[in-house]
Formats: sequence, structure tokens, C-alpha cells
Amino acid sequence: MEKALTKVGSFWISKKAKEELYAVSNTVEEKAKWILNKLKGKHVKPLADVLREHNLPPGLFPRNITCYEMDESKSKLSVYMPAACEVRFKDGSAVRYGRRVKGTLSKGKLSGMEGMKTKVVVWVKVTEVCVESCKSDKVWFMASGVKKSRPRDAYELPHDSVRVEEI
Repeated sequence: MEKALTKVGSFWISKKAKEELYAVSNTVEEKAKWILNKLKGKHVKPLADVLREHNLPPGLFPRNITCYEMDESKSKLSVYMPAACEVRFKDGSAVRYGRRVKGTLSKGKLSGMEGMKTKVVVWVKVTEVCVESCKSDKVWFMASGVKKSRPRDAYELPHDSVRVEEI
């Protein structure tokens, strides 16, 4: 019995070590891309500025993002985090982010999203985040057929996140 438990324990530790190593190597690769863009002279705006330019609240993503990529020609946005994480906002809402969140960015909308969940009653996949007008005080989250409004001011500043095992 002890041998079996030792084997299971070493397998679990080995699996966790591989996951951590993979996460670190991906983070290094993402940072390297970001640094190369800086060295090439490509001006990389802060993500908060990109979101503001598209009429989205700048605190939609946590403070601890690793980097982001914006494909201007396709309007594709990818945001990278060091690990899956969760943010609780001042309105009581909670959002979970995978290691990579991606979607199509347009004026007032981030659609076709992958890698983000919100808690309605249970955790549901967010498919779209939008603000209906420049003066709107609401942010709308579309998640699994449910449209939920939240106060925009809760998302005005990036928040610290807490690491979670999975989203």
C-alpha cells in the first residue's frame, strides 16, 4: 500500500512540476516577444490605453498581465497572464482569467472571447464584453446566453488577482 501511495504521490508532484515549468517557459517566451517588439522600435501601448481607445473600461483585465498582443489588421487581442487567476471587483462581481484571454476588439466591444469566466450563479464562459455608448455607466457581460450588466466604475482600475488552479 505504501509503495502505491508513494508512486501516486510522485506522479502528482511530477505532474505539478511539469505544469509549473510549462507556465514559466510560456511566460519567458511571451516576455521575449514583447521585448523584441520594443527593440524593433514598435511602440507598445499599455493595455489600459488600448481598452480606453476602444471605449472599454481599462480595468477589465488584472494588473498582473504578462503582456498582450494586438493584431491591428484582424482586430485580434490576446492578453497573457502568468497563471489562471481571479479578480473580485468592488461591485461584488468576480471574473476568472485563463493564462491567455483572446477575442476580437472593436469600438465598445470585445467579442468571440476565449479564456474568461464570470460568476452568475455558477461560473460561466464569457463570450462578449461590451459598452453600449461612450457615456454608458454599464458594462455588459454576455455569458452562455445570459446578458448581465455591471457598473462601469467597478472596472475603471486594474485590480490585483488571486491565482486559481483552473478557470
